[in-house]
Amino acid sequence: MHFDKSPKEKPCCTLPTVKKLLEQKRRRETSSVPSTCSTASTSPVPPTTATQLSSSEPFTCTGAATSYSDMAVSYEQWAPGPDSALSYYTSHPGPSFAAPYNLPMATEYSTQQQQVPGFAETIPQTYECPMAVGDPAMAPWSLLAPSQSAQLSFGPAMDATKLEEARMLLNRMDYTRAMCQDEDGDTILHIYTAKGLRECAFAAAETLRDLGKLDAKEHKGKTALLVAVTANQPEIVQDLLSLGADINACDVKGQTALHLAAHYGYPAVLQAILSSRPAVNLEARNFEGMTPLHCAAISHSVTMKAMATIGLQDISIQNQAGEKLSCVQMLLNAGASLVSQEVKSNKTVLHLAVKEGNIELVRYLLRIPLPNMKEFVNMKAHGHTALHMAAGLHGNPHQEEVLQLLLSRGADPSIRNLENDQAAHLLQSGLQGDQLKLMLKKRSASSRRRILSLQDQE
Repeated sequence: MHFDKSPKEKPCCTLPTVKKLLEQKRRRETSSVPSTCSTASTSPVPPTTATQLSSSEPFTCTGAATSYSDMAVSYEQWAPGPDSALSYYTSHPGPSFAAPYNLPMATEYSTQQQQVPGFAETIPQTYECPMAVGDPAMAPWSLLAPSQSAQLSFGPAMDATKLEEARMLLNRMDYTRAMCQDEDGDTILHIYTAKGLRECAFAAAETLRDLGKLDAKEHKGKTALLVAVTANQPEIVQDLLSLGADINACDVKGQTALHLAAHYGYPAVLQAILSSRPAVNLEARNFEGMTPLHCAAISHSVTMKAMATIGLQDISIQNQAGEKLSCVQMLLNAGASLVSQEVKSNKTVLHLAVKEGNIELVRYLLRIPLPNMKEFVNMKAHGHTALHMAAGLHGNPHQEEVLQLLLSRGADPSIRNLENDQAAHLLQSGLQGDQLKLMLKKRSASSRRRILSLQDQE
């Protein structure tokens, strides 16, 4: 990334684009080998400097050019990779419920909880579901009381001295470098946000807000807020929202801050966004027709599949699955609709979970005490109920349990799809298929007897 410079100013190094900074974080997260780069000009800024700068550490501002290089340019070299972390939006399989969603596990940014020692202690754990999902008194959904929301704080407060030094740095900086966008649309705020430099980002955000550029978008349509969300920077997210950043801004794929936080499974970031209610649109649709709740469900299913493949011994995958389920819970607690259907194939979050054989999410959703649970369970997605989709889980170890759970919550085996097939017609052949078919037929016969009994009573 290059900014226009006067002929007398000699650039100390080439500035990175936000895209490269994000790819660097993704590579650091997925790499098991720590960086051994020893050159000062190319060594990465340690994660602790991004969110937990100590008040005793110097925050040197020796000049616009050199300080900007020190804080925003130091980075490792890496091989640029495609922006594949969001590719599941464009690889949505549509109405078929046989093929899995293709969502890469690697994200563009690092997960702060894993990189910064003690991060879990500094972030309030309010994003965890505060109530038992099987408790009938759980409804109505509520996340935090207004008084609690107003007191939310993510990590330590900003250092006032460092903030003033950051403001001085911006004042001494060349106007083009400090205020304008480069050829990729990046502002200095995008850079500081991607690096996790909170005080610098706050100072830059103040300046750009006064110029009406706080929500400036880079070439992929991301505002600084969207960069902060994807970088898993809850403190910077909170700062930008407090300065007036548009909470419902979307990128070139229609993804809002809620979509991105739900997709990546960042509970602390999601909490920062939800604390700004009622401004946030819980039912916003991306350009694939999905709400944040749909994105959270799909992402959780992918992580559960990875955990089944890698094995339960991988603690990081287990933690990731727990965080993504927390995101589903938080969205529901905040009021996201369970019955919202994504546009392409009319699937609800239950269809999405059943289609992928995500037994953990299916259990959770079916324990929610809904007054219209039977209607919810029997909703159709292009003719298919969740029971039809469960019948199509050939070879899935959780198929029988999913079928039993759906039946226990009122799923109707007699419902036919657009091809006039009942769920029993979609079961696999062989002994297991015959046993499951018998189970469905018994439930169907029991339902018919119950209906006839009710009719006789009337």
